[in-house]
Amino acid sequence: MTAATLRSRLPGRSALARLAMPGVTAIGVKELRGRMRGKRAFVSVTVYVVIVAGFAWMVGRILEDSARVQFQFDPTYQSASIGRGIFIALMFLQTLMISVLAPASTAGTISGEREKQTLDLLAVTPISSVAIVVGKLLSSLTWVFVLILASIPVTALVFVYGGVAPDDVVRGYLVLFVVAIAYGALGTFFSSLVRRSGAATGLTFVAVLVATVGLSFIWVFMRATSAQDFFAKRPPEALFYLNPFVAQADVACGTEGTTGGWCQIISEITATNTGIVQPGVPVPVDGKGGMVAPPGAGLGPAAIAGDRGPANDVGGAPAADVLGETRDRYWPRSVLTLLLLAVALTTAAVQLVMPTRRWRPRLPGILRRPRIRRTPE
Repeated sequence: MTAATLRSRLPGRSALARLAMPGVTAIGVKELRGRMRGKRAFVSVTVYVVIVAGFAWMVGRILEDSARVQFQFDPTYQSASIGRGIFIALMFLQTLMISVLAPASTAGTISGEREKQTLDLLAVTPISSVAIVVGKLLSSLTWVFVLILASIPVTALVFVYGGVAPDDVVRGYLVLFVVAIAYGALGTFFSSLVRRSGAATGLTFVAVLVATVGLSFIWVFMRATSAQDFFAKRPPEALFYLNPFVAQADVACGTEGTTGGWCQIISEITATNTGIVQPGVPVPVDGKGGMVAPPGAGLGPAAIAGDRGPANDVGGAPAADVLGETRDRYWPRSVLTLLLLAVALTTAAVQLVMPTRRWRPRLPGILRRPRIRRTPE
């Protein structure tokens, strides 16, 4: 059944759905058959799972030996911290691997068709540019999604140790899926922009490095240059929104009960009140020898006096409530930013591909100018 036949059988849907959906299915099925048939796909999934499982085993052994040496008793008493350590390590490892595999799998989608001189053949078919781009993007990301899903049984082993809740695992994997979509759309955009797959791959990885390392270094530079002034404004946390590793750090903060080292990192980035004085940071003192809290620092009287008791913030609320403000404050913003970036890059890629029919927004039927049919006199 051709795409034109399927499109003709969708009279009740919108023009965009009639234009794109059959073509997306046709392109997606064709690409998936080419990717999933053969041994390479299954070998790739097996190697990915073996790497994740081996890394989890090594991290677990390191944490168990460390607990045995430091605490001089059986590491089963530290099982919760071991489970958290394995989970955090797995999330960071998979974030690194997905940040490499997702753009690599999509960087040659459109440019490969140009190199094989088959893009013109797609252009003369009833399949639109929306269907070509979205179909190739989804088919490429499906393979990455299979890799992510295949690692879930390995990650679920952390429940044996404890210290990690199911909702923490859901948060971590949600970040992984969004990272795959955003960086996959980035590879598709550069694949549509240039004509060679090698150039598209190089530009894609440069953009990923800028989003993760470059913007983070800019934040660190701005923070270091303003460290002399205690009342200086912190750099914008939006510089980290494209960095999935910081989003995973926020997920790790939730597993630590919002009182661990990861929470201090997130509170430093988001300027969230934690009531904890960072070591090495100069604290201004008033004329009476008391600490002067900067605006927004939220240091209550008990915190200024050095008390770590329950009234360690403004208003006498428990300190855990103040620390709890850091949870889920950062990663939802990062996920939303990455999704918006994916939509923008996919839209730009559609406009860069030579289409048979471009999609343009249409006004509702009431506002649309009526067509005037002229009858012969």
